[in-house]
This record gives sequence, C-alpha cells and structure tokens, in this order.
Amino acid sequence: MGLSQEIKPVNTELMDTLVEASKMDWMPYVEGDDRAFAKILYTGSESGTWAVLFRWLKGFSADPHKHLAGSHTFILSGKLQVRDGLLNAGDYVYEPNGMLHDETTALEDTEYLFISNGPVIFFDDKTLPVI
Repeated sequence: MGLSQEIKPVNTELMDTLVEASKMDWMPYVEGDDRAFAKILYTGSESGTWAVLFRWLKGFSADPHKHLAGSHTFILSGKLQVRDGLLNAGDYVYEPNGMLHDETTALEDTEYLFISNGPVIFFDDKTLPVI
C-alpha cells in the first residue's frame, strides 16, 4: 500500500555519510603524547554534532573538562575510570550538558566511540572552576 502523500528529503543535496574507519589511520589526539589517538568519523557543521573513535593506551589521562552539550560514549574494548565509576567493554553512558570531569583515565588499553552534540572545554590546570 502506497503512502497517501509524497515523502522526499527536505534537501536532496544531502547524502548519507559512510566512513570506513577500519581503513583510516589513527591520528595523535594530544600533541606530544604517544598514548592517545583518534579517528574523526563525523563533524556536522549544521548541528555541532561530532563523532570520534578514540584509542587510549593504559595510563593516559584526559585533562579536566566540561561537556557543553550532551554526549554518548560506548566502550568497545578496555576500561576507563570516569569520576567515581568504571566503564568496561560493552558499557554505554550518556552525559548531559554541563557535566564536569576531573581526569578521565585509561586503566587498560581502551577503544571507545564518542559522539557529542557540541563542544567540550578543557581546563589548563587541575582545578575545576566554580560554576
């Protein structure tokens, strides 16, 4: 049975985005640190959404930061220490806008998918500002 109305894309110029991440090279995530790498999968200039595969080697810690938009994290392998919790392979976490983090640390070699709906701001020192 056909639809009672014609349904078509709002913008016929838009295309699906297919990324063959397995064929991409890992890029350094932090300049001068050989323990963290990334593959940029998607950046959406119209929405601010971005998606990245991260590979962090055991012992790497991301500096304190604040999420300025909601984000999704899915652990593919390894283990991350995030605040007082542990994220293991197969775990998923949604973090709403405004979440603050001290260091996030790879307790094992870890790969994870990170999708954010906007920017993340990192702090230069180890003290989080009072907000």
